[in-house]
Amino acid sequence: GVTIPEVERPPVEVDLRGMRVDEAIEKLDRALDQALLAGLKEVRVIHGKGTGALRDAVKEFCRAHTGVASARMADQWDGGTGATLIQLEG
Repeated sequence: GVTIPEVERPPVEVDLRGMRVDEAIEKLDRALDQALLAGLKEVRVIHGKGTGALRDAVKEFCRAHTGVASARMADQWDGGTGATLIQLEG
């Protein structure tokens, strides 16, 4: 018989709180690649409010990523300024 390896389910939410910018962007890049391959339309990124460094880094990363159609702050009931909603191409 053939054994099919279990495929990791793509994230619909990525939690970056407490990470340094470089490690957070690396994690976000992997998550977006998985989400795009799976055909997801949206990913929610939790970066927290803090100093705003992660939020700004996520915004800049999304501007340059070819798979991102748009990115916006979450609505107040969905995380507000502590989360970003990313709409993916496709």
